[in-house]
Parts: sequence; structure tokens; C-alpha cells
Amino acid sequence: MTYPTPPAESPVCQLLERQPADYRGWWWVAPPHDAWLASGQGVAVSADLSVRQAWQAAGRPALSPLAAGLPAGEASPPGAVLFWPKSHALGEWWLLWLCATLPEGSPLQLVGENQGGIKRVLKVLAALGLGCRKLDSARRCSLFETRLGRVGIDPEAAWTSFEVELDGERLALASHPGVFGHGKLDDGTRLLIETLAGEGRSFGDVLGDVLDMGCGDGILAAWLARRGARVTAVDVNAFAVAATRRSLAANGLAGEVLPGETLESDVFSALGERTFEAIVSNPPFHQERAIDYGPAARLIEEAPAHLKPGGRLIIVANAFLPYPDRLERAFGGFEVLADDRRFRVYRAVRR
Repeated sequence: MTYPTPPAESPVCQLLERQPADYRGWWWVAPPHDAWLASGQGVAVSADLSVRQAWQAAGRPALSPLAAGLPAGEASPPGAVLFWPKSHALGEWWLLWLCATLPEGSPLQLVGENQGGIKRVLKVLAALGLGCRKLDSARRCSLFETRLGRVGIDPEAAWTSFEVELDGERLALASHPGVFGHGKLDDGTRLLIETLAGEGRSFGDVLGDVLDMGCGDGILAAWLARRGARVTAVDVNAFAVAATRRSLAANGLAGEVLPGETLESDVFSALGERTFEAIVSNPPFHQERAIDYGPAARLIEEAPAHLKPGGRLIIVANAFLPYPDRLERAFGGFEVLADDRRFRVYRAVRR
């Protein structure tokens, strides 16, 4: 039995849906969650583990950009569609990666919301010496077309490093476009670390197996490892996983950096029934331009099952976010450790 293809959900996919192009076998690069895409033809290429897992669960192929080139035996696709991300630096990285990975002359379409800066791709492509033409516009989105060429810039050049001083010591951090707080220390994360440092022995008592959920550039994992914690650091973003590994290595810290892709995790998906003395996190609440409480809600709701008795969930969040009710339901109570009016640090204990 065959089932009808569901209609496109997101504006960018609605624009693509009306195109006459034959997208069979094409790569969908950095795609959104959209049933129309997932039910059609082609291959997802995404740094977001949740996207890849959704496609694979539907029997569809999905690749990570951090795998080395094309998979063994995989033919080059007829073309690729790049969904321009909110981070323009990440969009530029994707362009460099595509130019380095696919054959010269491969067709590339670029699509995005006008408010998301898709029209900037004209200047980006011109700077790389790639021509461009506009194919269509609708739903406040635009679609452009070019052909890939050799641009002489290694995608590896997108990696940067910076240093931060915390609690009287300096840490070296690796960063990549698309990683939370790219190239700087987020104010919420700083408040979280300062609060943990101020907890002194109270937090030191739980040092042991600690989970850094949503590890980003590895700042929390490195800071905790420096204090003797056995850190497991996970993130849904492959770039964040790679950044954390580099940051731990730059500071001479081992942590528990598991081999391969096992460090990538959609919240707790890769952790099985493992439990920890503490879970620390600055959980995300954005998916590109949209607010998405889903991952943070799952973190709070599922945390008790991944904490040892007496274990603690300690998170930092923007003060306006509706987490107190969720913490109350999941743990039966919580306390506010710090509040600077912009951010709050919450602690909840598994009884």
C-alpha cells in the first residue's frame, strides 16, 4: 500500500514543494524537521542528531557532515539543497564543505526565510567566486541556484579558539560556527559556573559521575573535569561534540569522551539507563528562529530517572522561561541558587 505524500509544513519546504525540479537522490543539507522532506526522496545531511535519527527511523538515509567525505560506495548526488541557517558563519561553512565534498559543477540550491538573511548569500557566493541566480520567492522565503566550484578554502579554517578566565584559572576552548555561544562565554553559563564555584563543598560532595547535558564548546565539561569530576558530555549537535573533544584535549583533560558518535545524544537517548551524581546544563530553547521548549522539557522530566538517589539537577535558564512548574512536577520541589534578573540557576534533588 502506498501512502500520499504529506504537504510541506515549513515555509521553506512549501517553496520547494512547488518547484518543477526532480530532487530524487539530492542531498537535503541542514534540513528542518518537515514531514514532506522525510517522506520524499533524497538524503539528509545534518549535524543535528535528532534530524538524522528521525530520517533513519523512517527508513531514509541520513549523513553527518563530520564523517570523512562520501560514505564508502556512495555515489555523488545529482545536486544539493542547502537550508540557510540562522548563523551566517555556519551557512558559509556549509558552502565550503559542499565545495570540498561534491564534484565541481554540482548544482546547489539555497533556500531560507528572508528574515533569516537568505538574501545575504548573494554576497557570500560572489566572494567565493560562484555565480548565482534567483529561482523563486514565496511565503517570505527565497530560493537561489548556483554550481559548486573549487574555492581554495579548507572548511577546517572555520574552527577558532579562545580563552576564558573562571574561578581564578584560564581555560582554552575550541569553537565552531553553529555551536551555542560560538567564540564567547555565554552570560548564563558564566552565572552557572560562578554559582557552582560558590557552592564549594556542597557541590563538591557530588563530584563523581557528572553529566554535562548540551555541552556546547565544552566549557562546563572542562571546568568540572578540572575539579575531579568524571564528566560525560553530550550534545545533539555534532559540531558541539567535536568542539568539546577539542576543548578537553586543549586543556589536557580526559573527561569521559566516549569514542565515535556515542557522545552525540538527543537529550538522554544515547545514555540508556545510566545514572549520575549530578546533571548540569544550560539547556537550549531555540530551534533556529523559533522557540522550542521540547529538549529542556525532556531534560527536566527525564532527569530523575538518570540521577542516583540524592543526585542533583542544576540548570541555568533565562528568567522568563516556564521551568519552575516543570521542576515542581518532576522533582516535587526545587530551589533557586542564583538570580541576576536575566538568568536563574535552579537546583532540584532526586529524593
